[in-house]
Formats: sequence, C-alpha cells, structure tokens
Amino acid sequence: MRTWKTVATASILAVTAVFAVGCSSSSGSTAQSAAPAPAAPESAAPAAPATEPSEAAPAEPTTLLERIQRDGVLRVSTDPAYPPQSSFDEATGEWAGFDIDVATEIANRLGTTVQWETPSWDVLTAGNWNDRWDVSVGSMTITEERDKVLQFTTPYYFTPAGVAVGAGSDVTSVDQLSGKKVGVCGACTYEFYLNRTLKIPGFEFSFVVPEDVELVTYDTDSTGIQDLALGRIDAMVSSAPTLEEAIKKGKKIALLGDAIFQEPLSVATDRASLLPVDTLVTEINAVIEAMRADGTLSDLSMKWYGTDFTKAAGS
Repeated sequence: MRTWKTVATASILAVTAVFAVGCSSSSGSTAQSAAPAPAAPESAAPAAPATEPSEAAPAEPTTLLERIQRDGVLRVSTDPAYPPQSSFDEATGEWAGFDIDVATEIANRLGTTVQWETPSWDVLTAGNWNDRWDVSVGSMTITEERDKVLQFTTPYYFTPAGVAVGAGSDVTSVDQLSGKKVGVCGACTYEFYLNRTLKIPGFEFSFVVPEDVELVTYDTDSTGIQDLALGRIDAMVSSAPTLEEAIKKGKKIALLGDAIFQEPLSVATDRASLLPVDTLVTEINAVIEAMRADGTLSDLSMKWYGTDFTKAAGS
C-alpha cells in the first residue's frame, strides 16, 4: 500500500508541474502577475436614476389682498333685507341694491367675483370675523367705537338719517316724540344717536330727538318699518332712502320733517384678520376714488336713490 501511494503521489506531482509550466509559457508572465482583479463588493448600491426638477410650489399669501386675488373671490357681507341698499329675491335667487352694485364693481376692479355672506349686524360690527368674510359693503358708518375693531376705507357715499311715523299719525314734529316708542336697528348708528353716544370722526351734528323716547330695537330696519306700519311703534329712525323706498312700496308710513343728521358710509375690514388688511384697504380706497372720478358712484346713486349721495354735504 505504501509503495502504490508513493508512486501515485509522484505521478500527480509530475503532471501538476508540467501543467504549471505550460500555463506559464502561454501567458508570457509569472504566476504572481496573473492574479485576477478583485470583484466589486456585492453590497455596493446602484446609482440613483436621474430625476427631472419639480415645479416649485406657489408661495402662501402674506396679506388678505394676496389671498383674495389668488382665490379670485371677494367675500362680502351685506344685509338681505335692507332695500334699496341691498335685498335678496328668494324667487329668482338674485341680489339687488346700491351696496350690491358697489360691491360688485369693487370686485370687478380687483379682478375677482363676489361671494355674498349675511351675518347679523351685531356680529358684523363686533369684529373678530374669524375669516368668515373679507369685507363689509353694507352702508356702515365710521364711528369711534367701531374703528377700534374694524378698519375702514374712505367713505363711498353719505346718507341722511330720517324719522318716519305711521300714516295719519298725530305726531307732526320730532319734538313730539317725547315718551313715544321709537324703533331702531340694534347696535347701529341710529341707536347710538338716540342714546346720544354717537361720535363720527370729523362730523358734527345736533341731537334733536327727545332723550326720553322708549327705544325698541330690531335686527333689521325692514322689521321695524313693518311694525311701524302696523301701529306697534310710534316712529322709526332709519336711513331716509330706506324709509322712502318703503313708502314707494306701499307701507303706510310717512317721513317726519327733514333729515336729523348725515353720516359717512364705508367699506369695513376686520382688524383681527388672520392676514394683514392694510394693502386691501389701500387698494379699495384707490378703486373707490376711481369710481368717484369716472362717475360710476354718482350713476349708481342716481339709479337707486334718484339723488347723488356720493358727496358730503357742503362739498
């Protein structure tokens, strides 16, 4: 056994030597120079495919004006029961009135459409709108109290405040209203006037209605006018155009004497707005002055009132 193993082993070594010499001769190099290059490690990650650059997202608006122009919508609060300033026809679904036309023209010149909102007057004048609407175009008077929470534009018109009584009333002058029930919209300038607390920056007026009238407040003027026509109250204080419009529509009421004061009416914004309102107010001011200069405001006033209320008394 040992002899076979020795011979076999020698034979194998001889063959191996011949094979090694043959390989060396054919390559023309030593065995050491023939070592293969190391393979790339299996863990190497493939190169990420090239991606095309994505379009940058639009910047978020930093002012209320930017947001309105981005959305293309101006959200306007107004009163659906305050003709001829504003009214809503349930049958046709259409809005109409002086304020409606003014707001629509402002929106057109801002390059937007209008979305109407109808908050109650006390909610509107309290401020802190929580972004539910952008502006009020609803014949709002600038007062010292309101100016604390709302920011106003330049006035777009000036309206006389009037007093009406029931048709056939024995009251023939304002001083005869002492002790009488007088209707008025709640939290509006007419109530402040009757309470003798009304202050309008830059305007002077006299309190001619007796102090001892019994006030009856309403959410909207039209309800008070209805009560006056039915004899539930003795008089109603409202804008003279609103009282005249009610008379034209057949309400059994009559104007009592001349206007008791004149008030400037403006577009209002919310000082507590989530986005700054200064640029919006500046832009609307420019629009109002352009509408005044080109006669648009006067034309709308004549259309709805038959009188140009767009200029202050004495101007």
